[in-house]
Amino acid sequence: MHDEYATPEPDENPEGHSRRSVLRSAGIAGAGLGIGAFTGGGTARAATEAAPPTAKGKTMIGVPFEGRATIRVGIIGLGNRGGGMIDLFLALDGVRVVALCDPVKDKTARAAAKVVSAGQPAPATYTKGDHDFADLCERGDLDFVYVATPWDRHFEMARTAMLSGKHVGVECPVAMRLDQLWELVDLSERTRRHCMQLENCCYGRNETRVLRMAHAGKFGRLLHGAGAYNHDLRGLMFDPEYYEGPWRRLWHTRLHGDLYPNHGFGPVANYMDINRGDRVTHISSFGTPALGLAEYRAAHMPPGDPSWKETYVESDRTISLVQTAKGRVIRLEHDVSTPHPYSRINSLGGTKGVFEDYPERIYLEPDHTDDVWGDFSAYADWDHWLWKEHANPPGGHGGMDYIMVFRLMQCMRLGLVPDFDVYDAATWTSPVPLSHASIKAHGAPQAIPDFTRGSWKKARRGVDSEKPED
Repeated sequence: MHDEYATPEPDENPEGHSRRSVLRSAGIAGAGLGIGAFTGGGTARAATEAAPPTAKGKTMIGVPFEGRATIRVGIIGLGNRGGGMIDLFLALDGVRVVALCDPVKDKTARAAAKVVSAGQPAPATYTKGDHDFADLCERGDLDFVYVATPWDRHFEMARTAMLSGKHVGVECPVAMRLDQLWELVDLSERTRRHCMQLENCCYGRNETRVLRMAHAGKFGRLLHGAGAYNHDLRGLMFDPEYYEGPWRRLWHTRLHGDLYPNHGFGPVANYMDINRGDRVTHISSFGTPALGLAEYRAAHMPPGDPSWKETYVESDRTISLVQTAKGRVIRLEHDVSTPHPYSRINSLGGTKGVFEDYPERIYLEPDHTDDVWGDFSAYADWDHWLWKEHANPPGGHGGMDYIMVFRLMQCMRLGLVPDFDVYDAATWTSPVPLSHASIKAHGAPQAIPDFTRGSWKKARRGVDSEKPED
């Protein structure tokens, strides 16, 4: 690699930053550590998967929730995401928000006021610093803990919730290191508590329609898919109010790979029944030079701003190719540092045709001919029952946030098996450390662990679920 584009090792101790980030730890997990810290100690060039660690409990595949009339929820993190998602929990019958945690007291107070306005009793609040979440998790009147905090805190909060006997749902990504992913799998199996990646894009209208069509054979035998998080976040990452400090931008000083694979990976993994009849085996990743954030800083940030002490190493665009056991190929992309329209790509192809999103279009045999894209809206009959039942859902991201929360709470109330589990959470997040390792090794393939320990071979339901008797 030419010296002009050489990427320095992660900065061990960036200076001059506010420590006010929501539930921020003493430092970002893994800061200043080598590749082994993110990949669990393996060599960056290893492409042969080691045997999975010995299970410490029985599988959580197919394990239903207990079922109860009222689901009692605790929320950790009340910033932009958590502060908005609380509205969706409060909109559902049979759900009570019991406890809230955030060290920024005015945010906790605003969220507590929403609970009271919804006609529920005032929730308990936990605002005494970065570790008060542990006291929330210890409560005996909680069934589910929702985590919406900076990424470096996700692992310890999910871990604490399960050890305290609570099911837990975590915003993306569920953890940042491979050893942490394995620990969450082991803890879920040992504690018999579900640990779920709350991947809202799996519940998008287009994504669930394509999922049902794929499972019905409309695309023929599946061959390839693609997903991405291509979203220009430069302005937000330099906005100290939006992210409560620089926590998200600082990850660009530490890792080279795909920092946020879940939104693109989760839906395509569902189409291909990953962990439900197929599994992903290897990932090879490549990254461009890291130029975008530095250029944006030069154009927009005043001299003396703390960001000038940062050295960015995160590739402006990462492109990863993922292989499955059945020989299929998934392409993943990540780019939040350059100007471009929003896209999750969201494509799927098989022996009978292809779907591509952004903009949505479809080409299937025998419906379409002459190399002309077809109108995807003509396939509305394939909409998931969740979207037929909730045609105009409230909430953000086109309603898929509400659909996700509704479905999760429904599964908990009725005692159903969740649509996805800890094995999906670990699989969808694994490109974070593994793409970093692959890029550092000039694209060398990295083995993706079989977090199911062989149980992926059995077909089973996921998001493409049947409507339950409620």
